[in-house]
Amino acid sequence: MVARVKVPAVYWTLVGLPAALYRVLSSYRATMEACELTVSPPWWKVFARKLSNGDQVARPGIPQIRGIRPTSTGLRLRLRLAAGLAPEDVVKSAERLRHAWGIYSVHVAEIKPGIVELRLTGFDVLERVRMPRRLAAGPLSVTVALREDGRPFVRDYQAIPQALTLGANKSGKSMYQRCLIKALAPLDVALVGIDCKRGVEQTPFAPRLTALAINPDQAEGLLDALVEEMEDRFDLLCLHQGIDPWTPLEDITSDIWGLPKKLRPVPIVVLIDEIAELFLTTSRTDAARRDRMVTQLVRLAQLSRAVGIHLEVCGQRFGAELGKGATALRAQLTGRVVHRCNDKQTAEMGLGDINELAVFAATAIAADRAGTAIAGDSSGGWSRIRTPKTTLGEVAAVCREFAHLTPQLPALDGFRPPTNTPAPATVPAAAPSTP
Repeated sequence: MVARVKVPAVYWTLVGLPAALYRVLSSYRATMEACELTVSPPWWKVFARKLSNGDQVARPGIPQIRGIRPTSTGLRLRLRLAAGLAPEDVVKSAERLRHAWGIYSVHVAEIKPGIVELRLTGFDVLERVRMPRRLAAGPLSVTVALREDGRPFVRDYQAIPQALTLGANKSGKSMYQRCLIKALAPLDVALVGIDCKRGVEQTPFAPRLTALAINPDQAEGLLDALVEEMEDRFDLLCLHQGIDPWTPLEDITSDIWGLPKKLRPVPIVVLIDEIAELFLTTSRTDAARRDRMVTQLVRLAQLSRAVGIHLEVCGQRFGAELGKGATALRAQLTGRVVHRCNDKQTAEMGLGDINELAVFAATAIAADRAGTAIAGDSSGGWSRIRTPKTTLGEVAAVCREFAHLTPQLPALDGFRPPTNTPAPATVPAAAPSTP
């Protein structure tokens, strides 16, 4: 019992996995029939059974096991569905399967038409998050959290270029951003911070930041500079996208990832710590500044993916009450990560247009489970994730270690945070605009 609590992964491998395998295999058909995952047998089986033995009745068809793969956190069963069953039927029975086999959770994923995978977990993998050692594949992909089915949660900026993170105080938003910065620091990427709380959250990461704004006035200038950098990159892309008649068709591109490596500008990830600080105003002067910043943010969110500029927006709430442009900006942020919320409306802001079940899951996160969140995207898929506990000092140490990778972008030089680290390496930025 002590091993089950202290080292659940070891206990699962030595004791839980053999027991779970026995329960699954010994009761598989009975469990499928009890959970109504059956279909009527085909006519030829019924006819053959009557010819061979008229007293016996042909048994109903059930999903057939096509593969079993044990993991360090559970078990994976690949099933071939019987004709007439759909993945939704298995999803509806997931809770009954969990109780029948005595395991912690069951998750269903469709692999291809007619094939589903049951991902069984033997214990609560989010209780104490242990990140996988395998790194995410891709030039701009990072592993920042763990899913409840034991798989890593990968933030892929090429697949989901812009994202929104919501949550109440002490819910884990800052932890999520720290994990992002820690994972991005070793990559060939420029990190840009906007932290209007006088920089208390992002200043410790200054050695790895190409630019940092710590108040709304600086944020306005930084956003203008980012838009200027975006326009220069579009000019570069127009010059080298390969639309000349003699260019091979496969070399024609509409984003920077199709450019030769020597011409490709370094990607930029913009981390905004509290988006509401850019929207709130106290005077007419502030209102004019706010309108300009919101316009620049919407432009970046709409256009910057093709030139490798990505937004990571964090906030406690993000709705129409913030003012003009808030909903337009939110609509451009495809990725959504929602931590514990104080009200249902906040969860609906982030997940209401993705899946209603995700909204209920976000409102059910307990206060003592900081770092737990619901991650979703525009496809409608969602999952429960949790970031590992990461201190500010740990991330600051990683930023100092990889400070030499900090690229210097001329357009953002005026916003470079002061540090005591060596001079940054020169990384290719945008080429000059067309004359």
